[in-house]
Amino acid sequence: MRYWPRGLRSRLVLAFVAVTMAGAGAAAWSSANSAAGALVTSTQQRLTESAVAQVEALAPQVQYPPDQAELDRLARTLGPDTLVRYPDLRPAGAELPAMITDDLRTATATGERVYAQRIVSGGRPWLLIGVPVLRTHPDGSQEPSGIEVYSVHDLSDVQEQIDGLTRSAIGTAALVLVPAVLLALLAARGVLRPVRELRDTARRLADGDLDARSQPHGADELAELTGTVNTMAESVQESMVAMSRMQTEARRFAADVSHELRTPLSTLTAVMEVLTAAAPSMDADARESAQLAIAETRHLVRLVEELMEISRFDSGTAHLRIEEVDLVAAVRECLRIRGWQHEVAVRAPEQLYWRADPRRLDAIVANLVANALRHGRPPVQVSIDSRAGQAEIAVTDSGPGVPDGALDHVFDRFYKADSARSPAAGSGLGLSIAMENARLHGGHLMVENTTDGAQFVLQLPGEGSRR
Repeated sequence: MRYWPRGLRSRLVLAFVAVTMAGAGAAAWSSANSAAGALVTSTQQRLTESAVAQVEALAPQVQYPPDQAELDRLARTLGPDTLVRYPDLRPAGAELPAMITDDLRTATATGERVYAQRIVSGGRPWLLIGVPVLRTHPDGSQEPSGIEVYSVHDLSDVQEQIDGLTRSAIGTAALVLVPAVLLALLAARGVLRPVRELRDTARRLADGDLDARSQPHGADELAELTGTVNTMAESVQESMVAMSRMQTEARRFAADVSHELRTPLSTLTAVMEVLTAAAPSMDADARESAQLAIAETRHLVRLVEELMEISRFDSGTAHLRIEEVDLVAAVRECLRIRGWQHEVAVRAPEQLYWRADPRRLDAIVANLVANALRHGRPPVQVSIDSRAGQAEIAVTDSGPGVPDGALDHVFDRFYKADSARSPAAGSGLGLSIAMENARLHGGHLMVENTTDGAQFVLQLPGEGSRR
């Protein structure tokens, strides 16, 4: 489980507090460590100087070489925490403490100056001092007399003072936590304000408000990012305006061309009817050419009619002529007119009356059934039912279904799942016109693949009745 916060504010606050606490802790530790070192050094220096002063004061009074009595007198004069040692003599009843290390004894025995060593014994800190007693000759020269003086000092009091300094440093560092958090929150608020403004601007742009902009503040990296976002938004806005203008012009062009083609196509259709009537009397080559011309003309007429229908949807001039329609009868009539009644099974109640535009309803059903017969496989079934305040007309084929990559595009204009299919197979406008007619009714048109094949479902809102 991850405990690292995911929010930018939380991470900024934690990072700021961590850096502040680390700095405060380092400063407190450094101060406490320096104070502890100074305290130990001063204590060691004081005790060492005291031991040296005592030895130097007594050295002129010592008889050399010392005997047992002289060594005992010297030990009594130096005090109970001091041990005096001569190579083969030592004060009566005095034993060299075990904590006196060999290094200290060697250095004291062979040296001419004071030696000090700090050790830990029995869980307590100790200071060991070794001072050689120097013998002064009448000419003022000095040499080691062989007498060694050792003193042992308990530094527990000094350690307690050091521990107190450490606790004080930790407490001081802890006091920094609250102001550090407050400062971190204030800093995060100032840093994140431009980020929030950019976030709001991005949301408005995503919602379609292309006029959304953010005001840059200052001259830092966030200000540069804000300027970049504004530039990007302006570029997107210009592109969208240009694209919208091009779409409008393209729709107007298609509408104008379709309108201009109506009259010549009407004439051409009349000619094709005459040609159709005369085709049986032509020779084989001429009849084949005539039939090809008739098929292509019909395709052209259908394409122009569909373009004109699309232009009516785009211009908002497409209107409904609502009346009460028996959906079951309307579907059966649609199939009968086009000769599909023997290819398509209808599963429906006896009657289902619904308020709809019969002409546009016929166009929707004809498009869906034609699509099922053309791209699916028989049997094709049309189901009619009503539920939850809407009527549903489902057209299901038994083919392989719509390719997965085409499901989201089958209602796009001029979209063909199989780009290699012939123009006679359709213009790619039929399903988009069916969708527009469904929307004009306030309904919806859906497609999905079932276990049997592709299924298109028309949903019409409203209230109907079964009779």
